[in-house]
Amino acid sequence: MNEDAFWALIDELSRRPGDRDERLEWLRAELVRRPATESVAFQVRLEEACEGADSRAVWTAADLVEGGDCTDDGFHYFTLWLVGQGRKVYESVVADPDTLADVSGIRALVGRHRDTWGDHEWPEWEELDYVAQDAFDELTGQEDDEGDAFLDAVEELAGEREEDEVPWGSRPEGLAIPRLAALFPPRSSGS
Repeated sequence: MNEDAFWALIDELSRRPGDRDERLEWLRAELVRRPATESVAFQVRLEEACEGADSRAVWTAADLVEGGDCTDDGFHYFTLWLVGQGRKVYESVVADPDTLADVSGIRALVGRHRDTWGDHEWPEWEELDYVAQDAFDELTGQEDDEGDAFLDAVEELAGEREEDEVPWGSRPEGLAIPRLAALFPPRSSGS
C-alpha cells in the first residue's frame, strides 16, 4: 500500500456517515477484502503519519484543546484522530497547528466545559490503532496469538527504527497558536 492508497482510505473514512465505530467497521471490512499484507502496510503508514505529527507544536495545540491534561498516550490518540480527519486536515495542522482552530470537530467543542464532551467528541481515536490488526487477524486466523504475528509483520515491513523520545516535560512555552489559544484559553491555576 503506497502513501496515496493509504490516504485514499483515510479520506473515505473521514467522509463516511455514522459514528466512529461504524466508520471503523467500514475500514475493517475494506481491509478484509484485501490481502493480509495490506493490513500490515496500512498500519505502517498509520504509524508513519502519527510520527509525522509528533512535534512540540502539535502537542502544544492538543494540550491547549484538552485543557493542559494531554498525556503521552493522549497525544498518541490525538495524532490518530488527526490522521482520521483526512489528508488535507492532517497536512494543514502538521504545517501550522493553529489551523486546528478551523477543524469542525474542534470548533464544536468551543465554549463547552470538557466534562460535557462525549467520548465520541474528544479529539482522540485510540481504536483506529487496532483496526488493521483486527483485519489481519481475521484474514490469517491469528486471533489467539495476542497480535504477535501482526506486530512482527509490521516491524519487519517498517524495518528497525530507533524512536527518538521527545522530552515533553520541557516543552517550550509561547508557541504561536493564537487562534486556537483564543478558542481554548489556558486554565488558570485555580480552576
